[in-house]
Amino acid sequence: MANLNKVMLIGNLTRDPELRVTPKGTAICQFSLAVNRKFRDESGADREEVTYVDIEAWGKSGENIGKYCTKGRPLFVEGRLRLDQWEDKTTKEKRSRMKVVCDNFQFLGSGRGDGTPSSSGDQGGGEFRSPAPRTPNASAPAQENLDEDVPF
Repeated sequence: MANLNKVMLIGNLTRDPELRVTPKGTAICQFSLAVNRKFRDESGADREEVTYVDIEAWGKSGENIGKYCTKGRPLFVEGRLRLDQWEDKTTKEKRSRMKVVCDNFQFLGSGRGDGTPSSSGDQGGGEFRSPAPRTPNASAPAQENLDEDVPF
């Protein structure tokens, strides 16, 4: 029988990402997304439900999320579920937590956390490409005689 473990989420960061580095130098970024669901209940009233999801991004993806994301930033995350299990040191109880391990991501919005689209075109795939530097007069059209070029 085939198995599938795939998660795709779009949400807003609930806090600034926490970036750490392993002793071997691999970056690990931990953050949480708030994913909203709007629906109509049995009485016909509009309702909203929020789910908070813990996410872990490794390597270059983790570095980029840690560097360019802040609380409130919208983000698309693609990954897989992982169950962490451990024994609590104080109570000796077995504990567990489900989290998403990020395989791929895409920046959404402007980065200001307000959900407005970015004019620079955010890049995904765990790669951040900053917009090309602009030169002041390289592509600016001449402002003189623009009315003469109109064909009507």
